Amino acid sequence: FDPAVSYAGVTWDVAAAAESLADIGRQPIVVGLYHGGRRRIREYNPFAHWRNGRGANYARFVAETVKPMIDATFRTLPEREHSALLGSSMGGLISLYTYYVYGETFGRCGAMSPSLWVAGGAILKMAPAPRPAGGRIYVDNGDQEPGAQRLALLLEQAGYTPGRTLRYVVGAGEGHTEAAWARRLPGALRFLLS
Repeated sequence: FDPAVSYAGVTWDVAAAAESLADIGRQPIVVGLYHGGRRRIREYNPFAHWRNGRGANYARFVAETVKPMIDATFRTLPEREHSALLGSSMGGLISLYTYYVYGETFGRCGAMSPSLWVAGGAILKMAPAPRPAGGRIYVDNGDQEPGAQRLALLLEQAGYTPGRTLRYVVGAGEGHTEAAWARRLPGALRFLLS
């Protein structure tokens, strides 16, 4: 949102990405949550047994406090099929976790270059859960970083259909950077909200 306070000084230009959805009749309300800076690994790690993760608390806060407040304050479509999470790196990890644990609240999830390595890949054990009705997941990574192919395969095996309820994108020549996520964001939003 603001390069002066964004991680690594680069924004995703979320406003422009959201405005680009007008042609499909979507006007998303985007809520940005600031991470805990140097504590972001612990804050976004949902697995308490690994580095004292506190991400389960964060997920509960998003689902039980932030989402109801947004729905009460703004004219939203509060149903799960109109409610999405999206994050990158550790934010991608906690978005996946929140989607799995609070599936009655969030029906869409975007995980850009998710940190699947955390806690020995523990999030991958959640991927085989059956796809909830209307559930949709976008996953990506750059070809210059560890990939999320295994996650995409597990999601397919759980009932997600590539191109319909699952999109897996590999950014050519891209690494684990804010600039790469900014380039892929419009496509991620379009898939999640169409």
